[in-house]
Amino acid sequence: MMGGTPIFVLKEGTERESGKGAQIKNIAAAKAIADAVRTTLGPKGMDKMLVDSMGDVIITNDGVTILKEVDVEHPAAKMVIEVAKTQDEQCGDGTTTAVIFAGELLKLSETLIEKNVHPTLITEGYRLAADKAVDVLKDMSLEVGIDDDENLRNIALTSMTGKSAGDMKDILADVVVKAVKSVAEKTNDGYKVDIDNIKVEKKQGGSVKETSLIEGILVDKERVHENMPTSVEAPKIALINAAFEVKKTEVDAKIQITDPSQFQKFLENEENILREMAEKVSNAGVNVVFCQKGIDDLAQHFLAKRGVYAVRRVKKSDMEKLAKATGAKIVSNLDDLSAEDLGSSGNVKEEKIGGDDMTFVTGCTNAKAVSILIRGASEHVIDEVERGMHDALSTVGVAIEDGLMTAGGGAASVEIARELRTFAIQTGGREQFAIEAFASALEVVPRTLAENAGLDPINTIIAINKAHAEGKKFHGINVYTGVVEDMRVLNVLEPLRVGTQAIMAASETANLILRIDDIIKSKGGGGGMPPGMPPGGMPPGMGGMDY
Repeated sequence: MMGGTPIFVLKEGTERESGKGAQIKNIAAAKAIADAVRTTLGPKGMDKMLVDSMGDVIITNDGVTILKEVDVEHPAAKMVIEVAKTQDEQCGDGTTTAVIFAGELLKLSETLIEKNVHPTLITEGYRLAADKAVDVLKDMSLEVGIDDDENLRNIALTSMTGKSAGDMKDILADVVVKAVKSVAEKTNDGYKVDIDNIKVEKKQGGSVKETSLIEGILVDKERVHENMPTSVEAPKIALINAAFEVKKTEVDAKIQITDPSQFQKFLENEENILREMAEKVSNAGVNVVFCQKGIDDLAQHFLAKRGVYAVRRVKKSDMEKLAKATGAKIVSNLDDLSAEDLGSSGNVKEEKIGGDDMTFVTGCTNAKAVSILIRGASEHVIDEVERGMHDALSTVGVAIEDGLMTAGGGAASVEIARELRTFAIQTGGREQFAIEAFASALEVVPRTLAENAGLDPINTIIAINKAHAEGKKFHGINVYTGVVEDMRVLNVLEPLRVGTQAIMAASETANLILRIDDIIKSKGGGGGMPPGMPPGGMPPGMGGMDY
């Protein structure tokens, strides 16, 4: 201010909001995102139908899928969606839990802000509470090993319960556990599981119960020539990242032919080059070729004459999985191909699945890459089963890596909340209010589970707390009966990392949003939260949510 005249340093049309108004708007946006996925939580959660501008439909109750598909403009809402994405990358499951927990933390912080508790004190309290919560969760964790098939299966079942895959979850859980154990690699510290080594292939037709594990690699390609064998026993497999074609010149070149015999020689030379390529493959003892690039028609003929089964245009990711499954090395130059570069398996054959010919590489010894073939009546069913299986594969993999699991059904949340209330009294100061709010926010999990199952949420929280006060720290809500029971007996289990990641990601994001007290939006930027937005829900038409 100079002489009472305000000086504007921002470009004309720039909008600015600061203080409590900015904080309240950010909190409202985060709450709207949390409320969008709230009803999908738990075994009794409902599905969402998402329709994009092209008319494509997705039906799912997977939190991260819903939030990825929804077009959001508000920056605070985007930050909450990042929580779901991070949770999915780290654990594969618990995305909805993380988002509704972040929303609840911000909702309760709003009350504290209105009571003039400074946001810095709230964030400090949340940080202390998050560290304590993780410690409590680790203390009540249970051990699980790679040979503990029953508990690994229960973890897979818990992950798939409530999803479309849940109807056939008993069959799918067995497939999941076998697949993850196949790709688990022993390290000095335990085991390492890379879910990318499990190739998931979808084919419409049949029933979900026909979903199967293939101890090898399934390639969605057919042999390139009809005269090639349809099945090769005990194959010698070559993985080639070079084209079976006549190499083009690096620079523009012109060949001038003045005599018909010269043209014939030119064609014969091309033919000889392709013949030599086929001979190099055959001389190395190869009878199955997976080529990442093209195979010329004439080269196909020469390979077929030598009884070689060949597939072309194989994806790079499939080539890498084939290498891990068969032990073959990917060769970029045919001249370097030798017997040492070849892989082996029990059988390579072409089979027709759902009207399409596919190549099965099976019987691999100690394969570190396997395939799952998902079947289903329609595209929407298969896609949702795939999402459910991805979650289950990730959670089982995480459980094997960490060797620890916790009880579900809201048991862990209530136990942590009880410990935090004691911790809050011991901490004292104004941070105490934030720690107590953190404890109350954790109870959103059993409360939402009860709401989605049509149970009374207040009675549910009271009943679980009563059981925990009696020392029954693994008791949670059975959403099918409404009775508080031991989650270990009901086999409702999840990896420790799902809980710890959800707590840390949600609290860190809530703290980041709470520390924002000034929003400066440049001209032509995203919209702000309009007045009159319905509380606790998205505006009509979730696509393109312009707040």
